[in-house]
Parts: sequence; structure tokens; C-alpha cells
Amino acid sequence: MRAKTATAANLNSPRSVRPVKAKQPHRSPKRKSQRHLIPICALGFCLFILGLVHVWLRLQVVHMGYVLSTTTKLQGRLEQENRELKVELASLTSPDRLEAMARRRLGLMPPEKGQVIVLP
Repeated sequence: MRAKTATAANLNSPRSVRPVKAKQPHRSPKRKSQRHLIPICALGFCLFILGLVHVWLRLQVVHMGYVLSTTTKLQGRLEQENRELKVELASLTSPDRLEAMARRRLGLMPPEKGQVIVLP
């Protein structure tokens, strides 16, 4: 058997040069379904994040409700204490009580007629 050797005449002849067909990528049905998978996953991820934000907001609303309830109770207690302190202040500063305390503790008495000097 004779081996063919490549010579310049053989390379230039139209019979020896064959055009190479460009291979087109083979598209399988799997590839088409993967193309739709990315938007579906992105949509799922967005919905998941939206759900997390919704749950977080609901938890914040519940927490603020507890804070508001506690603050309202505290406000009621402070208003009641303020009323009690006003009553106590009024009773402690009443003129009758102060006069009685001055007579008892300090031994003070009303001034005599000559003890009071009115300045012009």
C-alpha cells in the first residue's frame, strides 16, 4: 500500500480541500427549560424577600402595640400620682394648717396691736 504524501500540487487541487462546516451548538430541550428557570428562580427569590419583609413589618406592629400599651399604662399611673401630689400640696400649704403648725411647733402667736408697723 502506498501512503499518500502531501505535495504542493495535492494541496492546491480543489479535490483535496474540503470546506469545514461550522457546527451549530446542539440545543437540547433541557437547555430551553433552564432558560426559563432563571426568571422563575428570580421571581421566587423576590417573593421570598417580600414575605420576609411582610413578616418583619407585622412583628414591628405587634411590638409597637406592646410599647404603646405599656406607655399608656405608665401615663395613667403618672397622671394619678400627679393628682394625688396636687391634693397633698394643697393640704400642706393651706393657711389654716400652717397657722396651727406655727402655733404648735414654733410657739408663735398673732401679733399684738403695737407690734405691727405699716410702712407707707
